[in-house]
Amino acid sequence: MSQPLVARKPFDAPIVDQLAVRVVVDSRYERFLPKMTHAFTVIENVGQVPGRQMTSLACEWGLSLHLESMRAGQKAQFMLDFGFTPEIVLRNADLLDIDPMKIDGLILSHAHRDHFGGMIGFIMQHRKKMKRDLCFYNGGEEGFREKFLGDPKDPISWGAVDRTMLTAQFVTPVCCHEPHHLDHAFTTGFIERTTFEEVSGGSMVYEYDHFTEAERRGKLVKDTHPDEHATCYIVQGRGLVVISSCGHVGLINTIKQAMAVSGVSKLHAVLGGFHLVTAPQDYIDRTVTELQALAPDVVIPMHCSGIDFIETMRRRMPAQLVTTNVGSRFTFGV
Repeated sequence: MSQPLVARKPFDAPIVDQLAVRVVVDSRYERFLPKMTHAFTVIENVGQVPGRQMTSLACEWGLSLHLESMRAGQKAQFMLDFGFTPEIVLRNADLLDIDPMKIDGLILSHAHRDHFGGMIGFIMQHRKKMKRDLCFYNGGEEGFREKFLGDPKDPISWGAVDRTMLTAQFVTPVCCHEPHHLDHAFTTGFIERTTFEEVSGGSMVYEYDHFTEAERRGKLVKDTHPDEHATCYIVQGRGLVVISSCGHVGLINTIKQAMAVSGVSKLHAVLGGFHLVTAPQDYIDRTVTELQALAPDVVIPMHCSGIDFIETMRRRMPAQLVTTNVGSRFTFGV
């Protein structure tokens, strides 16, 4: 069973001295990237991996990030999301020298297969090396529901996060519907929908009602992603770093939720998937206008953000935009 969560009111968000975010899985890898610099983050890209010249980093539609923070000389490491397949996350984590023994926890942004698909394979491969008291943090009980794609009359299952397999591997599920204090990081809890943004993403779930499971099967409704939450950090002297792994409920909603939870209004960086890949241009323009008003120092779009959003950022916020690559590492607070 998932651990009960007691919300902190007011929430005491942790502060770190430094944060490094490594892209383990994404849909782009270019070996010959030029050296990149930015005023507010140190950027390291990966070309050929030393001593591994017979293999390469790989890409797929999905996202996985390795998070490493430092506070008062102590480090904390998390894996945030796990890509679509175990083959890619295992391959890239190995090439990037991510040590399973040092991982303090596993975080899932939301229950879509391109974010959880590689998780059980990663755990089964490495569990004996990992910490005994390992926890899995998701956005709530809704994160264990089966998701569906396609025509509601002929749906295709996209699977569900396997709670039984987690507990069988001695990984403790922790449902974070409310904001949750992790070691160095914090999660936003349920993201309030307070802006112009619409919930996006084509998955479906079976409707909750008073009938039995057998009785209510057959009625699919649009997934409103109540299980989506963001992972965030406060970097000393810099401000808030918001990681929106997919942003189905809106990039601006996500940032504002992180600000409300932490009490920090200074936005240092926002990165991850922003789910604007299918958005019309006027919607993207409005999002960028709202983002400009929040005045981030760094914006790093990944995964489902879309080329139209990136090109709009190039025109309107070029000083903030940083493009990314599988293997890239971004360090904040240096």
